[in-house]
Amino acid sequence: MADLNSGQLLEKMRADAPLVQCITNYVAMNIAANVLLAAGASPAMIHAEQESGEFARVVSALTINIGTLSPDWIAGMKAAATGANEAGKPWVLDPVAHFATSYRARAALEMLDLKPTILRGNASEILAFSGATSGKGVDAGDSVEAAEATANRLAAERGMVVAITGAIDFVTDGTRTARIGGGSALMPKVTALGCSLTCLVGAFAGISPADPFAATVAALSLFGVAGERAEKLAAGPGTFAAHFLDQLAAVTPADLDNARIEA
Repeated sequence: MADLNSGQLLEKMRADAPLVQCITNYVAMNIAANVLLAAGASPAMIHAEQESGEFARVVSALTINIGTLSPDWIAGMKAAATGANEAGKPWVLDPVAHFATSYRARAALEMLDLKPTILRGNASEILAFSGATSGKGVDAGDSVEAAEATANRLAAERGMVVAITGAIDFVTDGTRTARIGGGSALMPKVTALGCSLTCLVGAFAGISPADPFAATVAALSLFGVAGERAEKLAAGPGTFAAHFLDQLAAVTPADLDNARIEA
């Protein structure tokens, strides 16, 4: 599986329709589910502690987004991460605005210590793990380039893939790196698209567990191509959202062969 390119991974993802457990925030649930369905995967929004760990054992992948935290949700996240780890299933952590409060920062570090396969965040979220960021709320205030050293260090030290998303995405596993272009300036105007990208990364990781780096690059490439194409059809953020879902479904494996990826 490690030798499959992004187009081949998209073809396999659509053929297998991996079941992805998405523990995500209230704002993101609808768009995240629709993004996965449009791309070809199958979403499940299971988050309660009483079942999340059991469910994580049977899915293809797990994604955890800390956007709307509470003690009950954190317990469900930890149970799910533990279940995924014990079953050998890949999982993705999205540390939403973990620099905003001490409660959120502590939760993010506790989840990071549970050894996610992939860490995906904006530049400020990744950079904050080194103790420095100018982010505000959920918005990035730092450049992707400023966070690359932190991403490389985290990937090498913790044995995971780290993805920084922005105008040009950056992905590293501590050895390999890639930059992915594409997307649209309208994407930040549609709530929770970044959160839904985390779920899509999980879908690709679920069909490529042996190479989460390639899976992450494929997911970001699909997002970038669909965003670029949707922008050409949209009149603004509202119509962009609809066109973006359409384009996620319309992008072909051959289209990803032309994605703007720089190793």
